[in-house]
Amino acid sequence: MLRCFLGAKLHRVVVTDACTDYVGSIEIDSALLELSGIAPGERVQVADLANGQRFETYVIEGARDSGTVSINGAAALLVKPGDRVIVMQYVWVQTGEEPPLPRIVMADDRNLDPRLLG
Repeated sequence: MLRCFLGAKLHRVVVTDACTDYVGSIEIDSALLELSGIAPGERVQVADLANGQRFETYVIEGARDSGTVSINGAAALLVKPGDRVIVMQYVWVQTGEEPPLPRIVMADDRNLDPRLLG
């Protein structure tokens, strides 16, 4: 049996843009992705701390050190620029295998200077 665990999260990053005129996804600064281990194309869950909305989408890589966290497509209607969100990656682990310790990344108010907390 497979079990699902938190693999990584970007904690309290700031939404920089919300654009409905797009086919969908969340664009994230590649420096944040690299530190967290979240991969372009990977499915993630996003939770908006301003309004409680949760949704799933896939990741596209943004320019390094740009601070970009852009919610695109229909999900853009669920957030506003300036909202803080948590972006969560989950991993599947076979029962009996040790789940990985989650990689928790925080950044400053411009999504720059990311730090690995866990």
